[in-house]
Amino acid sequence: MSTNEVLTGARTLWELTDRRADVSPDQPMLIAADGEMLTFGQFRDRAARVAAGLHTMGVGTGSMVSWQLPTRIDTVVLSLALSRLGAVQNPIIHLYREREVGFALRETGASMFIIPTVWRDIDFPAMAERALADSPTRPDIMRIDDGLPEGDPATLPPPPVPTTAAEAPNRWIYYTSGSTADPKGVQHTDQTLIAGGWGLARALAMNPDDVGTIAFPFAHIAGPDYLVTMLSFGFPAVLVEAFSVPDVLPLFRNHGATMVGGSTAFYVAYLAEQRKTPGQPILPTLRLMSGGGAAKPPEVHFEVRDEIGGRGVVHGYGMTEVPMISNGSPDDSDEQLANTDGKPVEGAEVRIVTLDGRPAAPGEEGEVRVKGPMVFHGYTDPSLNADAFDDDGYFRTGDLGKLRADGHLTLTGRLKDVIVRKGENISAKEIEDLLYTHPKVIEVSVIGLPDPERGERVCAVVQLAEGTDGLELAEVVAFCRQAGLMTQKIPEQLEIRTEWPRAGTGKIVKKNLRDEYSA
Repeated sequence: MSTNEVLTGARTLWELTDRRADVSPDQPMLIAADGEMLTFGQFRDRAARVAAGLHTMGVGTGSMVSWQLPTRIDTVVLSLALSRLGAVQNPIIHLYREREVGFALRETGASMFIIPTVWRDIDFPAMAERALADSPTRPDIMRIDDGLPEGDPATLPPPPVPTTAAEAPNRWIYYTSGSTADPKGVQHTDQTLIAGGWGLARALAMNPDDVGTIAFPFAHIAGPDYLVTMLSFGFPAVLVEAFSVPDVLPLFRNHGATMVGGSTAFYVAYLAEQRKTPGQPILPTLRLMSGGGAAKPPEVHFEVRDEIGGRGVVHGYGMTEVPMISNGSPDDSDEQLANTDGKPVEGAEVRIVTLDGRPAAPGEEGEVRVKGPMVFHGYTDPSLNADAFDDDGYFRTGDLGKLRADGHLTLTGRLKDVIVRKGENISAKEIEDLLYTHPKVIEVSVIGLPDPERGERVCAVVQLAEGTDGLELAEVVAFCRQAGLMTQKIPEQLEIRTEWPRAGTGKIVKKNLRDEYSA
């Protein structure tokens, strides 16, 4: 049976899993670092047993369950078991702490919270107690150190009845990171997640011979995105609980990984490791790197292609509200892979609206807006929905971009990430892309800091390449002038650091940088 035949008509994750397990029951699906492995058939059967175990504990259709777990086989199994029961699940990235956890548990009113006892020296029950200290209601806390509960699948009620996309119930709640305000609860259905994952699968042209990797938090919106891709094309993935290039490389090489990635931070980390042994590919079976969640300097594609191998970086663009908006393809040209975030994925309608409200011409900058089956079904706080969508039903992403004549989308920044210096609007991303090409710089973030004379001043925060002997602001200024950057955009402050404040997917949290350097 072809991939199209497997996917066509599947309107719930359980239905999609069931079809894939029927087609390729013995094909490996999930591979853990300790050697544990589940085939597609075993995955379906184990998820059914776990669903039965949860059912005996009172979890059923509409039950509100939050979970905060690292990327493990049990995590993926639990997520599907909850989907099989028709529960509403609230995945919480395991890197989040009291503020985010407490907000999510209070707002959802979760009846159950599933956590490990200790992971990487973090006491999760103690953290939950602190997070819930002022909460009027408290969920039952389940620790799963000894494994997930299991039962007899014969005792399960029928799976949730698939419906039309418009009538599909909200079964998933994801919270934005809340870097600038309270987190927003984003509501998804199985069908919105399937549409996003299908768009990614089609763009990357995966096949059963591929071996993927999940080195990012599965609780991120990219988790089910990637799961749908695996179910659609029938390929396995190696799971990693904590990303460290020296630790994961032997594992990925052992299993012949053909696709790795996660975000730009991952690409940069792989490059740094490759440069320790030039000429000896660290990933000899690599076909491509893929990811999203953060801007990608154009040079990264060429560096990965030339130094590590494979097709280079096939980058994509999505967000919590819309898991996939656009993605590159291995068939794209090098110029397209380097300078764009790919074409809108299948089913996504993208349009660009200038800041004065008119439709943008090809190549003209404006706000990226999107409509399609992968768009979320509104926030948990309905008062936020009116401003989130325009009059035609397009979601306002808050991102700036250009839709080129070749149909590819190029992101140019955030509406709120424009530095206003003496009345001049300055794109932080433009400066970041330039500074990334400096031979001493391995990662960069450009921020605007309050300034009494200019309104905001341009501050470049950089991490230096290994073995680099310092970097002075004068060098940065000279480099920018030589590149022809207009004077107003040249950084007036330079900060050097070795560690970054990051969100769950590795994206640099600029608010934290602004707070630190504004103090």
